[in-house]
Amino acid sequence: MRTPLSVLLASLWVASACATTGAQPPTSSEHAAPEHPFGTLRAQADRQQAWLKERLEVALPKLMRQYGVEMWVVPMREYNEDPVFKALVSAKAYSARRRTIFVFHDMGPDKGVVRLTLGGGTQGGMYEQRRMTQPGATVAGQRAIEPWGPDQWQMLKQVLEERQPKSIAINVSRVFAFGDGLTHGEYEGMTEALGPEWTARLKPSGGLPVDLLAWRNEDEGRFFEDETKLAWNIIDTAFSSAVITPGVTHVRDVEWWMRQRLSDLGVDTWFPPEVDVQRQGVTEEQLGEDPVIQRGDVLHCDFGVTAMRLNTDTQHLGYVLREGETDVPEGLKKALAQSNRLQDLVLEELRPGRTGNEVLRTVLGRMRQENINGSVYSHPVGLNGHGAGSIIGLWDRQEGVPGNGDHTLIPSMWYSVELQATSPVPEWGGQPVRSAQEEDVIIGPEGKVRWAYQRQTAFHLVR
Repeated sequence: MRTPLSVLLASLWVASACATTGAQPPTSSEHAAPEHPFGTLRAQADRQQAWLKERLEVALPKLMRQYGVEMWVVPMREYNEDPVFKALVSAKAYSARRRTIFVFHDMGPDKGVVRLTLGGGTQGGMYEQRRMTQPGATVAGQRAIEPWGPDQWQMLKQVLEERQPKSIAINVSRVFAFGDGLTHGEYEGMTEALGPEWTARLKPSGGLPVDLLAWRNEDEGRFFEDETKLAWNIIDTAFSSAVITPGVTHVRDVEWWMRQRLSDLGVDTWFPPEVDVQRQGVTEEQLGEDPVIQRGDVLHCDFGVTAMRLNTDTQHLGYVLREGETDVPEGLKKALAQSNRLQDLVLEELRPGRTGNEVLRTVLGRMRQENINGSVYSHPVGLNGHGAGSIIGLWDRQEGVPGNGDHTLIPSMWYSVELQATSPVPEWGGQPVRSAQEEDVIIGPEGKVRWAYQRQTAFHLVR
């Protein structure tokens, strides 16, 4: 029997509450999330179709007008899809159909955006399927030409001649991979068929594909909260005595347990889970690549869940209690508090209308004023783990990221607030400890920022 969602959320709340309060973690059976936590595949697809409908009917017209795009043409071939593909298709579409060409024509606020597909199906009624008839065939003998190959480019030319757009946006960019989905081969085939007159009207689509990928609706946000709770639940169990036996368990054992747990739940990840440790009096080089976890170790993980095409990105800290300890040493608590304070600064400066470089510059200035030794390297998250939108620093580019960091933040998008603060810990003889955290946030339609679920303010405990 499927466990109701209310039971799932309750179990997730219990697990995360233990992480926050430091209470004894439940047993592994109490920790475990039920199978298929997000419902059947059919139910998931229905929900995703509603998201697609809202994206195409609400976000797309607004963004096309914002970027001055009258017509947008997005061609691609099977298994070499444009990055924006996943924002344009139903949950049942895994790839382009040999060749798929989407055409979007903005007819103005009154008539809206016409959505055409030249191959690839209607995506559950979201597009009008266009076909050509075979040249030279009699009326009685006409048959639809399969929408791929050279005839497809002729269909596109026919659409342009019917609609006479003044300009045609295509996905080419030297800044954003998300805006550079038109392959050279497709460009050659298209321009050869269209000829010089139509080719002269082609122009880059700019930030349109980037922001369409980044845009999220409110129901996606509700799902994202549940997905983030699941990530917390898995981390909380991984960083507990249910999985770790001090002196026996290797970090790779924990990584594989996390990965297996995702598979058992019918969800996925967009990168392999990563676990590492910091140990008093021991350097990273001395620990090696797969150390055995010992009492007194500080644990750290980088972990993401992928479900219904949406991704989480979370970094949490754990502590393995020494014999006789009942809590985390105060110096480690203060180190975590420093990274929490840096999170505060990012959230206070993270708002639509700013670029990532502006946010970074302001946050780092405030960080130095408060004598925090840290760095900020946050990024959008959503349909991609390292998502579409403006980068807020890179770990090795704290001076800013030209191009990728100059894009403007928009309402209704998500960010993964990723950063670290390094602090000397008195109980470790002043040894620096790196408190690296990552939590996802939602920028709402009004520009207000909130945690997707919550943030870690206390260590997960292995007893």
